[in-house]
Amino acid sequence: MDFINKKGKGLLLCLVIAIPAWLLVRMTPALEVVGAPVLAILAGMLLTMIIKDKSNVQSGIGFTSKYILQLAVVLLGFGLNLATIGKVGKTSLPIIVGTITTSLVTAWVIHKLMHVPSKISTLVGVGSSICGGSAIAATAPVIGASDEEIAQSISVIFFFNVLAALMFPTLGGLIGLSNEGFGLFAGTAVNDTSSVTAAASTWDTLHHTAGAVLDYATIVKLTRTLAIIPITLALAFIRMSKEKAAGGQGGAKVSFKSVFPMFILYFVLASVVTTIATSALSGGSLSAANGLFSFLKQLSKFFIVMAMSAIGLNTNLVKLVKSGGKPIVMGFCCWVAIACVSLLLQHEMGML
Repeated sequence: MDFINKKGKGLLLCLVIAIPAWLLVRMTPALEVVGAPVLAILAGMLLTMIIKDKSNVQSGIGFTSKYILQLAVVLLGFGLNLATIGKVGKTSLPIIVGTITTSLVTAWVIHKLMHVPSKISTLVGVGSSICGGSAIAATAPVIGASDEEIAQSISVIFFFNVLAALMFPTLGGLIGLSNEGFGLFAGTAVNDTSSVTAAASTWDTLHHTAGAVLDYATIVKLTRTLAIIPITLALAFIRMSKEKAAGGQGGAKVSFKSVFPMFILYFVLASVVTTIATSALSGGSLSAANGLFSFLKQLSKFFIVMAMSAIGLNTNLVKLVKSGGKPIVMGFCCWVAIACVSLLLQHEMGML
């Protein structure tokens, strides 16, 4: 009861924002390229300009932006079948590793050259290289990013997601990509899963491939998602080292346990449960398990929308716009670099 009294109003406010954003995208396929998380962030930022006093809802908003976000990442694991990913990963892994490395290095270089804040640089680099909003959601708690830094990074990723979904099917046709080549290109060079599916679906429609490219691109994209695990663990080690160095001067002790992202461990366990269940079960039991995993995956997506509404409520829109120039340049550089490396590696591997 004490939890409801302290956090209930804030949780309810986030739900009031998230539910319409979720339903609007589901009822309007054209909005899928934008995505419910972005609509929720925008609605939250606009609403927070109207609300003068958020003291009675702030506790619930803070809980949502932190713990509901982490729960969303855990549930995301139920959408990952490691056996299926492993089959496609053999072909796509070199390109996935190449594009992820390219994005992270590009973000680091732009961070040094343009003095972009380090946490925003990390979020944009990880979001561009792995899986957009989901990667940002997983990384933000590990590096201690603020809601405004998360919102800014999501905004940058969203902008280039839209461009990719609109431009890449035409670009792929102009340079003569095969169906498999475009699926690999979309799965490795487009940031967010929703935009990957939008681009691949457009290709399927233009080339009458009956959804084959969509299925392939989605599996490649899910394979990229697994990179969340080593990236977040590496960032946890880096954060621990920095805090130990700072603590060594001030006398405070820092342990890896205090910065270890436990929710990533639960994410891994969820994907293992999914893999074992789908390989061990059959018939009606398998159908029931798949139905449950599908529900949990959708619940994960909704919780991300809900968390993004909380992040929007904690974000100053005016400040976000004023400080958005350098992160956009970084996002553009990462986006172009990833696309070029994806195509170059396909060419070098004889796949073009």
